[in-house]
Amino acid sequence: MKHLLAVTAFIAGGAVSALPVSAQDADVGAALYENTCAMCHGGMGKGAGELADLLTVAPPDLTQLSKNNGGEFPMGNVISVIDGRKGVRAHGAPMPVFGVVFRPGGAGPGLEYGNEVEARGRTLSLALYLESIQAE
Repeated sequence: MKHLLAVTAFIAGGAVSALPVSAQDADVGAALYENTCAMCHGGMGKGAGELADLLTVAPPDLTQLSKNNGGEFPMGNVISVIDGRKGVRAHGAPMPVFGVVFRPGGAGPGLEYGNEVEARGRTLSLALYLESIQAE
């Protein structure tokens, strides 16, 4: 129920509830993950990306988010980290380098006009993908 409320609040907060957002899909999220996260977090999300050894703070195992949160996926927290509202020490603040792609109103590939709907769809797609790779 918390998951549904977080997603509903996230979408409604952007006043997009009446608009279809086809990017809200774990498959889209998988492609976004591969292009923006895997270099540090690893292809399987376990924190063993190609750049992990170069970082001063080791990337976390993203497959353990639910386990580390009492068995429930922390959807609201994950969305807040992805879109830059909540900083992460390893990131130095909001999401680095690619954060603008996920920030509502940001610029970036396909977001030249600050397309908030698309940014929110990307953010939710990535969060749904991360939820789908949680360890049992």
